[in-house]
Amino acid sequence: MTHINDTWTLANRLIKHNLRSLDTVITVVLMPIMMLLMMVYIFGGAIQIKGLSHAQYVTYILPGILLMTIAMGAAYTALRIYDDKSSGMFDRFKSLPIAKSAVLGGQALASIVFMLTSTLLVLCVGLLIGFRSHASIGEWAMAMGLLIGFAIMITWLAVPFALAAHSVDGASTFSYLVLMLLFVSSAFVPVTGMPKVVRLFAEHQPMTQLIVAIRQLLAAQPIGNHGWIALAWLIGITVIAYLSGMRLYRRH
Repeated sequence: MTHINDTWTLANRLIKHNLRSLDTVITVVLMPIMMLLMMVYIFGGAIQIKGLSHAQYVTYILPGILLMTIAMGAAYTALRIYDDKSSGMFDRFKSLPIAKSAVLGGQALASIVFMLTSTLLVLCVGLLIGFRSHASIGEWAMAMGLLIGFAIMITWLAVPFALAAHSVDGASTFSYLVLMLLFVSSAFVPVTGMPKVVRLFAEHQPMTQLIVAIRQLLAAQPIGNHGWIALAWLIGITVIAYLSGMRLYRRH
């Protein structure tokens, strides 16, 4: 029980910090909304996808935008961890009578809560501009489960990068890689139109598997093996990132 209370107390500190940071709110909430509106109303008219009308394009790209929202939030998670490390906050926490694992646990919990709140806001904007879904409650639950799993995975992925970084820029480097994977995927256009080498990479990288699974669930369509493959990627990366992060944290 003490561990849970300590984790929530430290998470609450960071949640309040995020809400007071205009820069964080703009980047994590407003930027994905602007990207969604830009893709639908500026680039959407020039993108032709077989069997998909311009009005339906928002439904096609929304899963990718939701993942982008979470990825942008992860960059700030890395920056917060780096700030606590470089400012000596970790040393202060270690001197307090709190559960040691609650320090990173609080960072992770605050990050996940903030990411999912941002994701919900972007989803609401999607509904306002035409996103529609015929998914059942069960399919919605599975889609939300994958989004939560992605938030957990990318949050813990931020930890080792932030702890190993020697500069602010280095702390958030991994987020650029995740964003690149989102663009080289089926987030905005089908991978079938890509050059062969790029297409082979895009088809098998984790972002595409995750996006296709969420898109199919929200469209009330069978997801095939995409769901299991996406889940395997999420669990595998989370475990490796968690173990690496805890190992680096013990060294500080």
